[in-house]
Amino acid sequence: MNTVESKLAELGLTLPPVAAPVAAYVPAVQSGEFVFTSGQLPVVDGKLVSTGKVGAEVSPEEAKELAQICVLNALAAVKSVIGDLDRIERVVKVVGFVASAADFTGQPGVVNGASELLGKVLGDAGVHARSAVGVAVLPLDAPVEVELQVRVKTG
Repeated sequence: MNTVESKLAELGLTLPPVAAPVAAYVPAVQSGEFVFTSGQLPVVDGKLVSTGKVGAEVSPEEAKELAQICVLNALAAVKSVIGDLDRIERVVKVVGFVASAADFTGQPGVVNGASELLGKVLGDAGVHARSAVGVAVLPLDAPVEVELQVRVKTG
């Protein structure tokens, strides 16, 4: 059976280092059998990949790819707490925030970038409840932010 990180590798993806917080918080916290990530931005090598509003400066297709980067950063945050992503039993909930132009209503399609990647690398354990929320602005003018709640094997 393939591990989560080997499935990422099959997709040509690697888990990045944990993104540094931009304020007074930690990337992830474990409480019992659950890990909660802070909101993760589309940061690669310490830099925000894109800025602006989806439906204006950022296309929905680009934003969907940015949501994938966000979920990779969220998985890195989870790993920093539990040590091994194969301990994930279930992604319980995904919350995606999309900085949206006033007339943009395609938030679910953008957040599908995160959801689809979780399904590819975690299979049934990646199937989750979800919210896709349009907002006026996100930190650092990021187009997308994603947070995860996962249940992990304990003991």
